[in-house]
Amino acid sequence: MRSNVRNILRYGADFIKIIATGAVLTSGTNPGAPEFTEDELRAAVEETALSGTFVAAHAHGAEGIKRAIRAGVRSIEHGSLMDDEAIELMVSHGTYLVADIYCGDWIAEEGARGGWSPDVIRKNEETTDAQREGFTKALNAGVPIAYGTDSGVYPHAMVAKQLAYMVRYGMTPMEAIRSATVVASELMGWQDRAGTLETGKFADLIAVAGDPLADMSELTRVKFVMKGGVPVRR
Repeated sequence: MRSNVRNILRYGADFIKIIATGAVLTSGTNPGAPEFTEDELRAAVEETALSGTFVAAHAHGAEGIKRAIRAGVRSIEHGSLMDDEAIELMVSHGTYLVADIYCGDWIAEEGARGGWSPDVIRKNEETTDAQREGFTKALNAGVPIAYGTDSGVYPHAMVAKQLAYMVRYGMTPMEAIRSATVVASELMGWQDRAGTLETGKFADLIAVAGDPLADMSELTRVKFVMKGGVPVRR
């Protein structure tokens, strides 16, 4: 574990993502089953800390989530099958939850169209509702929640669709927007560069025609984009 982490960081990785449990989209793995011991996960965390960075843990199952939190990871990606103890640990350790709660619908729709394997469809059905219930519980318990999309599962142009889901499952519209800006920048350690509109930070922003606080779907209809202070869509 230490050797692999050192090698990945040596070649320029910004952080380490570790697969702490099985996955939904990987055939033959069990999302609820841990894939590393707590000591192995802690070794990864210690090595990344030496380079001033952190570990994000893909983790669906409760046991894998708890091992990862106790080992010191910075974030739990997915968290689909978390239990109450896992939520309490996230709160006490300040561990971020990155819950991609739109993905389940996309996987179900695209899987049906594309004839995806029954194994993948079954695992998606077993985790989608559980993940959304856990999201609401974690939110109410005070877990810091950052916006995440499981990048690449669905087209990048659709990333804003999840904002409405986060509101549906308990966030206020502003909390959902902050999860993708302020909170996400804090998770990444980029709060000095991004997340808010302030002098000295990246001038990356979008504009929409309507009020997203009244209708979150406005954020799926972007009219203006600025990147690094340069308009790229008007």
